[in-house]
Amino acid sequence: MTERRYFGTDGVRGEVGGPTINAAFALRLGYAAGRVLARQYPGRGRPAVIIGKDTRISGYMLESALEAGLSAAGIDVLLAGPVPTPAVAYLTRALRLVAGIVISASHNPFQDNGIKFFSAQGMKLPDEIEAQIEAEIDQPVGCVGSEALGRARRIDDAAGRYIEFCKSTFPNELDLSGLRIVVDAAHGAAYHIAPHVFRELGAEVFAIGCQPDGFNINEKVGAMHPEALVEEVRLRGADLGIALDGDADRLQMVDGTGRLYNGDELLYAIVCDRMKQKPVEGVVGTLMTNLGFEKQMQALGVGFERAKVGDRYVLEAMQRRGWLYGGESSGHLLCLDCHTTGDGIIAALQVLTAMSRSGKSLDELVSELKMYPQKMVNVPLAPGVKWQAHRGLQAAREAVEKQLGDRGRVLIRASGTEPKLRLMVEADELALVEDGLRELVAVNLAID
Repeated sequence: MTERRYFGTDGVRGEVGGPTINAAFALRLGYAAGRVLARQYPGRGRPAVIIGKDTRISGYMLESALEAGLSAAGIDVLLAGPVPTPAVAYLTRALRLVAGIVISASHNPFQDNGIKFFSAQGMKLPDEIEAQIEAEIDQPVGCVGSEALGRARRIDDAAGRYIEFCKSTFPNELDLSGLRIVVDAAHGAAYHIAPHVFRELGAEVFAIGCQPDGFNINEKVGAMHPEALVEEVRLRGADLGIALDGDADRLQMVDGTGRLYNGDELLYAIVCDRMKQKPVEGVVGTLMTNLGFEKQMQALGVGFERAKVGDRYVLEAMQRRGWLYGGESSGHLLCLDCHTTGDGIIAALQVLTAMSRSGKSLDELVSELKMYPQKMVNVPLAPGVKWQAHRGLQAAREAVEKQLGDRGRVLIRASGTEPKLRLMVEADELALVEDGLRELVAVNLAID
């Protein structure tokens, strides 16, 4: 595949005002995407797309520029306003549109933003379509004839439609009455949605991180900063806490004692509940998924595969295998029997389903999952150093792996965003982790 110039693993993302996240580029991207989509769906009249966004101040600018480019290419535009990323995936399918567009930088601070696409099926846009859009981006922006211009309109009930969809993934015979839940929406896209979902299912809800001002998204709240949720759960004497990130596709949960549960633990609770309903063939994790999770899947007779870090790669592996469940330690959880993409609200509802069906606390649900100690160190990586072929590093890795045996593992990977090498050791005992990490860090990468 041709090297991408603009699209990363999750659309286009960068600092606002940079080479890609600006009004001029968004206009060109909208026009290019419109031309490609019009060719993809000939004979369907004027194709239509939906645009959703999170709460960043730059969303207004990018939304208007995309709308103009798409309209100039003859595409109708439906504007959903601030809604979670998975809401756009759902609405794209529900409204029978040709694509969905999300303006969000997920868990990043407000100075960043991004643009990503969903296909008509509510999944990440195929690589070949992204490649076609990239090929068009640097072409001059034109305009179809006036009679063929796209129209734009706002969807006033986008949030309500999505709230009902989320609730539909929770069993009809169950409710959340009697539960006191703190919901933290990270001042992001779910600020006016997530509290309603849990409240309408019967819970008493205390909302934090639900006062966006365009600048405070993910700031000391949400899944990236669960300390605020832990504190609020304890303060309120709540039973549970639910934290989302800026675009609400990532989940962290806290129980009444203030214990934090990451994506691996939450996915385990979901899988164990599903196994009681029908067999689960397999689960997809990532290179960062805790080794304890993998070993527990083996003990349960459930297949397990590691994908590269990124929910896109998790989904690709799930589709290839025909498996329904997967996720990342960071909290991107996919339940393809509920939705086509990762969804923090729906994932939380599946954990609550497991608790309601079993009558167990979250701690009890994951009690058999032994999470292995895991530590990571970032070390500088000088330009031109080929760490994969570095003899000293590979020798140290082999020595550590030999020492660990089947009690642990080593993961070495380069950062995708900065000149650093990530060294990670995981084992069933902390001492083994620390000894192994010291041996790896001691390698001088400047000398081979």
